Amino acid sequence: MCTSIVEIVGVKGAGKSVEGWIGLTHAVVSYDHPHHAMAEEAVAIDFVNSARGPGARVAVELTLEAAKQLSEALARTIAAAEIEERARSQKRSSPVRSATQDGV
Repeated sequence: MCTSIVEIVGVKGAGKSVEGWIGLTHAVVSYDHPHHAMAEEAVAIDFVNSARGPGARVAVELTLEAAKQLSEALARTIAAAEIEERARSQKRSSPVRSATQDGV
């Protein structure tokens, strides 16, 4: 059964395809019959560079359970990265006081 579940999102990054490393322009996430995964249905993620044609892609097919675990891992990593980025931003925006400013 075709599910017609498809999401497309723009992305900035890089992926390694058969052509080597390529810049990525978008990702297509779907839930449908897999081409290679041994499952009835799978979450497929195609990372694509639309300017370079159909060969410029990196594809994965995951079971629903594996996709859930990946989603949770991504959420944890993103949350930790946002904390790290906020700390870096605060360090950059904090004025550095010199000894002469402190009256020393």
